[in-house]
Amino acid sequence: MASTYRLQAADLVRMFEPPSPGEEQLARTLAYSGASPSASERQSWRASLPVLGRDLVDADLGHIEVLLEHRLPLSSKRTDAVLAGVHPRTGHPSYVVVELKQWSNAHRWEDDDMLVEVPGAAYRPVLHPSLQVAGYVGYLRDFTTSIDATHASIQGVAYLHNAADTGVAELWSVPAAHQAPVFTGQRRGEFVDFLRGQFSDEPGRSAADVLLGSAIRPSKRLLTVAAAEIRERENFILLDEQRVAYQLVLHEVEAARREDHKTAVVISGGPGSGKSVIALALLGELARSGRAALHATGSQSFTQTLRKVAGHRSRETQSLFKYFNSFMNADRNGLDVLILDEAHRIRDKSVNRYTSKVVREHAGPQIDELLDAARVPVFLLDEHQVVRPGEVGSIDLIESRAEERGIDIRHVDLNAQFRAGGSEAYISWVLSLLGLAPGGPQPWRGDEPTYSLDAVDSPEELEARLLLHHDGGATARMTAGYCWRWSDPTKDGQLVPDVTIGSWQRPWNVKGDRRVGDAPPSQLWATELGGFEQVGCVYTAQGFEYDWNGVILGPDLVWRTDRWVAVREANRDPAFRSRSAVSDVEFDRLVRNVYKVLLTRGMRGTLVYSTDPETQELLKSLVLRRGTVAQVTGGTPLVGNPSAAYVVGEPSRPKEKVSTVRVTGLTPQSVLRDFVLLALRDLGGSATKEKVLDRIDERFGAGLTRDDRRRQPSNNEVKWENQAAWERNAMVTDKLIEPYVRGVTTRGVWTLTPLGRVEADRLADGG
Repeated sequence: MASTYRLQAADLVRMFEPPSPGEEQLARTLAYSGASPSASERQSWRASLPVLGRDLVDADLGHIEVLLEHRLPLSSKRTDAVLAGVHPRTGHPSYVVVELKQWSNAHRWEDDDMLVEVPGAAYRPVLHPSLQVAGYVGYLRDFTTSIDATHASIQGVAYLHNAADTGVAELWSVPAAHQAPVFTGQRRGEFVDFLRGQFSDEPGRSAADVLLGSAIRPSKRLLTVAAAEIRERENFILLDEQRVAYQLVLHEVEAARREDHKTAVVISGGPGSGKSVIALALLGELARSGRAALHATGSQSFTQTLRKVAGHRSRETQSLFKYFNSFMNADRNGLDVLILDEAHRIRDKSVNRYTSKVVREHAGPQIDELLDAARVPVFLLDEHQVVRPGEVGSIDLIESRAEERGIDIRHVDLNAQFRAGGSEAYISWVLSLLGLAPGGPQPWRGDEPTYSLDAVDSPEELEARLLLHHDGGATARMTAGYCWRWSDPTKDGQLVPDVTIGSWQRPWNVKGDRRVGDAPPSQLWATELGGFEQVGCVYTAQGFEYDWNGVILGPDLVWRTDRWVAVREANRDPAFRSRSAVSDVEFDRLVRNVYKVLLTRGMRGTLVYSTDPETQELLKSLVLRRGTVAQVTGGTPLVGNPSAAYVVGEPSRPKEKVSTVRVTGLTPQSVLRDFVLLALRDLGGSATKEKVLDRIDERFGAGLTRDDRRRQPSNNEVKWENQAAWERNAMVTDKLIEPYVRGVTTRGVWTLTPLGRVEADRLADGG
């Protein structure tokens, strides 16, 4: 486990007072690990770290070690500071996690005991600082084996060094304050005494070495603790935005009961950001408190696995897990809470081929059924995980339908990854690789301490390396794009090795819900031991995680010179057969999302291979083995080149130069993203949706096609305007545009984040 930046306490003041040489060193180290400190974060270092340094020196603790921006294991979350030394009474290692706040005033948020409102803060409410730092302490204790092994002491403390007691008095009046002590600047003497009680006069170097060199226990697996989560209160530790989301839901449930009103809560985040952890924690707490609550998903695999694992001792518990289409005839507000996990999989309507004609004709939108079913519907989603036609779940859809029904909305954005080892750098690499984020494919700069990535030379190598991990006790799975037929078992009960690459052959996972030999049913492929011998697809992998991930990119998405080409004819998924139901543009978006899902299942590492030679060449050039030099295959990627042509074609097409003048066809989402960035830049960084669209039309309208300008029959909206609004939601997820937060930002106004401004400037400069 590596800390971002380490120094002695005596050096804090010298390194972080102007001209602050430590600031640049810390920023460079963070950038290397995939994090980019904002201007406000840098300012907080300058404001807080010299204060902490002076207090440590005054406590005669200049000899202890300070770990700044210390990253929690298997997470991208970072603590402000961890102090390391020797305990004065036990002689064992002693650690203090310090949460530094520049607040002058803070008070309880709407009489909630766990949430705090800070005047002038960009986001509100925030978690009580005692709960925040106590969460960090619990997480470190849970995952860092050396703490128990060395009988170490670990404490947490919140230090509000700019505050007087009167400005934050309410923070001590709630039970949360007992989780970890809170000191103000007025109580500096008490803070110094507290620190002296945690450390002796021995150097802290060895204690820091022990913590940084500790083995890390693998994360608690969602499904193997679900039963305890629901029935026995053994749960995950929720951090920061996760805990805010959890507490917001509980707050709204109590408010709905007390004030007889409705609120919908939207919790958005990328893969592994904790959405399903929050869902299970909520279900357990609500069930224990006697609330009428249900959990629902649009995934058979995920729901069936939760039923099997969480309810293995109780049929009652199994009944808590439903599907989105279970609420067509539900009583309005019949539930206190409906937890809608993977809400990006919400469909247009709940009907299917077995639904009677009468019901089908009168069926309304599925989103309306889900909003109506509970006083507090909770939607947890990642808009980049829409992988099937007909899936319509989005933040915009939820908010617009809720507004039409007079339902208040709360939105929490989870901004950390726990899947993929908490590697922000790897998640960003995947999004850039697939054109789901600006910048185009980027070289992987080498293994992080917590995550490994490699491009292998063959499927044989991929399987052999995964098998080593599997035989060593780790979980491992192979997945692939849906580019091979999927046969039924033979009459003698054998799976057919449909996935064939050269002489290598393996079967897909089982189709149905019955075991075939040692192969588990489809819904348990990701979690049962027998699943390793089969190749999984997106429908069995989505929603699950395993330690080591092997991904085969099939011939349905290939790299050609400087862009991705979606090859519809190479895809065997029945859902994509009809061009009238799924356009080429939509297929391109969905197939990229498919591979995004597959590439983000691994907790500790991913091995990747492509069946297409040119794509394999790209991957090998990007995923560097040590001692090699980066060289990106091809020219300027499509993202960042708004005039580039859009191609959906065959993998064997010649590499001729494609004309940039298009008459028909839709402008791709990646190009619309660039248009939005540049239009907002022209408008000063913030403008209403209408002004942004007008500016796009004014500046780039000549390049829009007839298809772009057609009106949609469903709502008479111009197609490109609708697509640009959809892209804005993806840009919120990618932190290029500020999210809507009630009472903080204005609905209908699009505003660039600092990252969005940097990206817009890069585009304007021709980057």
